[in-house]
Amino acid sequence: MTRILPITLATLLMACSEQTPEQSIDPNAPCDEARFEQIEASITSGDGAGHGPDIGSGEWFSVITFRLGERGNPDVPDAGSNAWCDFVEARLN
Repeated sequence: MTRILPITLATLLMACSEQTPEQSIDPNAPCDEARFEQIEASITSGDGAGHGPDIGSGEWFSVITFRLGERGNPDVPDAGSNAWCDFVEARLN
């Protein structure tokens, strides 16, 4: 009986540590800073002289949208949302 308990506990711990299927991401939820940094690395918002808007600010969203040629496009999702990041990343690829 004493050998069964550790094996049972180990099995239980392994079962509990298994990852659950990834849940869908809310497209209207805010995008995260890591994705903003990746976007900035792909299409810089600065002027080449070290000046530019703060990453994740309203001005930054506007500059990125402009640089992609999408300013004024009614299909552009709300700035800063997961859908916006998806939209921008799709245009960059």
